[in-house]
Amino acid sequence: MNNSQIQWYPGHMAKTKRELKERMNLIDCIYEIIDARMPLSSKIKDIDDILRDKPRILIMTKKDLCDLDTTNKWVKKYEDDGYRVILVDLNSNNDYKKIIEVTKELMRNVQEKRKNQGLKEKEIKVGVVGVPNVGKSTLINKLAGRKVASVGNKPGVTKQVNWLKTNCGLLLLDTPGILWPKIEDNEEALNLASTATIKTEILNMTDIGGYLVSFLKNYYPHILEERYKIEVSKDPNEVFASIAKKIGAMSNGETDYEKVSLRLYNDVVSGKIKGVTFDQWKPNY
Repeated sequence: MNNSQIQWYPGHMAKTKRELKERMNLIDCIYEIIDARMPLSSKIKDIDDILRDKPRILIMTKKDLCDLDTTNKWVKKYEDDGYRVILVDLNSNNDYKKIIEVTKELMRNVQEKRKNQGLKEKEIKVGVVGVPNVGKSTLINKLAGRKVASVGNKPGVTKQVNWLKTNCGLLLLDTPGILWPKIEDNEEALNLASTATIKTEILNMTDIGGYLVSFLKNYYPHILEERYKIEVSKDPNEVFASIAKKIGAMSNGETDYEKVSLRLYNDVVSGKIKGVTFDQWKPNY
């Protein structure tokens, strides 16, 4: 598969990076949001140039959808690299409380300094950054205690940079999802494509389906077997055919690869396929 098929770097992404740089002096700390199913692929490659030395919390969303054993290896790696990491289930209120606690802990010195100067506690300004469809808006709405950001299970819902008030002492800078101009690693590109980080209009859906079948067959065959009530064989084409029979995607005895691929893709994006981490841990990380 050619990477150029799924490169997606609209103008608003470059604009977002520019606006982030312009506002960086106003920001006290950063929430860098990544998907727990792809702790490497969903981490913005050139973000350090923009965020500089701001205090940062690495928030891994979609904890409920990942393979925790594998993702926890990534958590340890990032912690060893000096990050504060929080794994978050976007449906759990307790996980959000942990984010607020760690944020206040990070800003304790700043607040104590103000107190010693006779000033009241400041509203903490937090920049929220991440790739498209990683759960930024859902996270913001939880922290705000109400719907202040638009949510959708597709990339590109947030269109502009906005300051949003919360009821927990934080002022959040919501930003559109951003990528890097050239996705050079083919596997990372497919991971991003498989989780709706890139718009479906520019995907070759059978490439995505082929990748999902091969990946799940190799690492999580039991998930394919349980989800589609099939027996997973070594041949990917046989797996496609088995799923096609189960979902009514056979035509004159031929497998409809497009239809099967779309079903696999939708099942991953909707969370019907879960317990999966696409960035498998390798000892050389």
